[in-house]
Amino acid sequence: MRMTKDSEPETSESLKTFGAVLKALRDEAGLTQEQFAPRVRYSATYVAKMEQGRRFPPKELIPRTEEVLGAPAARVLGAAYRTLTRKVGLASWFLRWAGIEEEAVSLLAYECRAIPGLLQPEPYIRVLSERRLPPATEEQVEQLVAARLDRQRLLTERPNTAFSFIVEQAVLERTLGGPEVTRVAIDHLLEVGRQRNVEIQLMPLRQEEHAGVDGHMYLAETPDHQWVGYTEGQRSSSLIVAPKDVSVLLQRYGRLRAEALDCGATVSLLKQMRGAL
Repeated sequence: MRMTKDSEPETSESLKTFGAVLKALRDEAGLTQEQFAPRVRYSATYVAKMEQGRRFPPKELIPRTEEVLGAPAARVLGAAYRTLTRKVGLASWFLRWAGIEEEAVSLLAYECRAIPGLLQPEPYIRVLSERRLPPATEEQVEQLVAARLDRQRLLTERPNTAFSFIVEQAVLERTLGGPEVTRVAIDHLLEVGRQRNVEIQLMPLRQEEHAGVDGHMYLAETPDHQWVGYTEGQRSSSLIVAPKDVSVLLQRYGRLRAEALDCGATVSLLKQMRGAL
């Protein structure tokens, strides 16, 4: 399976096969996606993407399926899952994170490289996609832009999810794509930051105490109130589930929140930066 950062994955045969098995078992039980989804405690959208081979199924799906469809169906699905987990590699980390992200009740992000994907306006996404290496085709660029914009629906479709973003001021000072793209990006941050469930903080350029020197981090609280971490690097990514490691990230994120500008000061700085462009 191949994937691009923050984009929909290219579906693999193994994922599509698993999805087809899941759909067949659901159909055999006479359940629609809308009926099946709440019984296994996932959204209908998430179930649809698993059946399409566009999301890596969480391991909790198998026992939850047994509760709904019975033990024989769960055994069949479990066999398909075991085959799937042997075949996937690096890309599975993002697929799993994308699913966690869609179901999260809290989502925390600290970024020192670029504006977080969930906060990027279309011109900013387009600049990132057009200038990526190796170069992408026009069709690939459009797919990347559409996929990232589609992910952003989480901010409005999940009003009960608390989103917290800490972004380095330097990311905006870079003026990626030029002043006009940066102006649009700042306006977008100001607009999204008005949402009741979204908190955006800037980390100022000069900061003597900084808990994020080890790099960016993402954290999600699952519906079961477990915390999971996620990081990405050059052509690599990692899902962090060990409690002691997740605890470290939570401690660091808590300190970053205290060190960054509060939301009011962030709005003032964003407006000041926009006026200077």
